[in-house]
Amino acid sequence: MKWPMYISITLVALVTGLLLTFQFRVSSRIEQGVPTGRAQELATELHQLETEISQLQSEVNDLGAKLAQATKGQQEALAAMEGELVKAKIAAGLTAVSGPGVEIILDNPPLQRQTGRPASLYVIRDEDLLRIVNELRGAGAEAISINGQRIVATSEIRYAAPFINVNLTRIVPPYHILAIGKVDHLQAALSIPGGVVEYLKDLGVRVDIQTHDKLTVPAYTGTRQHLYAKPVQRR
Repeated sequence: MKWPMYISITLVALVTGLLLTFQFRVSSRIEQGVPTGRAQELATELHQLETEISQLQSEVNDLGAKLAQATKGQQEALAAMEGELVKAKIAAGLTAVSGPGVEIILDNPPLQRQTGRPASLYVIRDEDLLRIVNELRGAGAEAISINGQRIVATSEIRYAAPFINVNLTRIVPPYHILAIGKVDHLQAALSIPGGVVEYLKDLGVRVDIQTHDKLTVPAYTGTRQHLYAKPVQRR
């Protein structure tokens, strides 16, 4: 009867010893933590990652600066292009403009009160309007219109009795000519002795010239199509 008891005590002691040994090893490992070599390896990897992060941040900052510069340059280029487009439209007469200038009113000779007939048989013709337009252009006029028709590079002033066509539009007297430019120069060009204004007055045409600090010349409203003229391709 004693042997089974001894065997049982021996087995309990053996199991208890094994448990104590296992617990001691685990505790030793926990106390030891990460091995020194592994800790140094992890520290090295951490340093490398921090260095890469710093380099990537520098690249991000550099690319951000370049993007901002490119955007700024694009905006400046766009603003410059828009400015050139505005200038081109003004030069082409496609935009209404305002500024100082002169207004010329031309009308055929008045009727005589007694006879009811014109004081002169002369009537204003297309070449008269052309001469006035040329005088104004020569004096530096930057925008001209006749009876609301903007004079552009392709405008025609053509006599088609009893009308005058401007931009394929019939106009009748009195003719209102507006010109924007340096007022003194425009007025002087129209007041030249023996010039077109004096010539028309001698023929009985009524001419009234007024100066304005600000007047508005309308935009060209016709259509332009270039079916045959093509830009030259540069090589």
